[in-house]
Amino acid sequence: MPENQNLQVAVLLGSTRTGRFGPAVADWLLGHLEARGDMTADLVDLAVTPLPTVMPSFGGELPPEQIAMLGAVSPRLEAADAFVFVTPEYNHSFPAALKNAVDWHNHQWHAKPVGFVSYGGLSGGLRAVEQLRVVMAELNAVTIRNTVSFHGAAQAFDEDGTPRDPGATAAAKTMLDQLDWWARALKAARQTRPFAA
Repeated sequence: MPENQNLQVAVLLGSTRTGRFGPAVADWLLGHLEARGDMTADLVDLAVTPLPTVMPSFGGELPPEQIAMLGAVSPRLEAADAFVFVTPEYNHSFPAALKNAVDWHNHQWHAKPVGFVSYGGLSGGLRAVEQLRVVMAELNAVTIRNTVSFHGAAQAFDEDGTPRDPGATAAAKTMLDQLDWWARALKAARQTRPFAA
């Protein structure tokens, strides 16, 4: 992949709760992606583009309404060179809507990198990220070591949507730099030799 070609990064916003804080975190991240100039972001907000919650039996037919729901998300994941999951922590784990989005897909994740931006209370969503690492490994994705985490998220941002901790910008840059490296390396590898699960 040419170094000057923009990466396509799908940002999955995992929370679908009423009154969720996730959009503030996602907007901040999208600003960082836009400012880089080497990545093009696609926000996949699971509250706006929900996926079916009932799966057919193996080999079963999907009804038209489920096909339509998948059609609003699946091609965007397919087109992505990399992913960033923006996730809160619910009960020491990640939201059901995010797990549902992961489970509806398979080859879309293969040999692609996944970065994480988490938020929550004292743990900052890090327990959600740890569980996501295990799930994504099963789907042959590569998770980025460095994450961005907001502890006490509701108080971590000012009224303009800017994190109060100046270290957040450096953390985002480090994570996105690693995402860039892995995305370009893995894309070149997939083009040379298609990934076989």
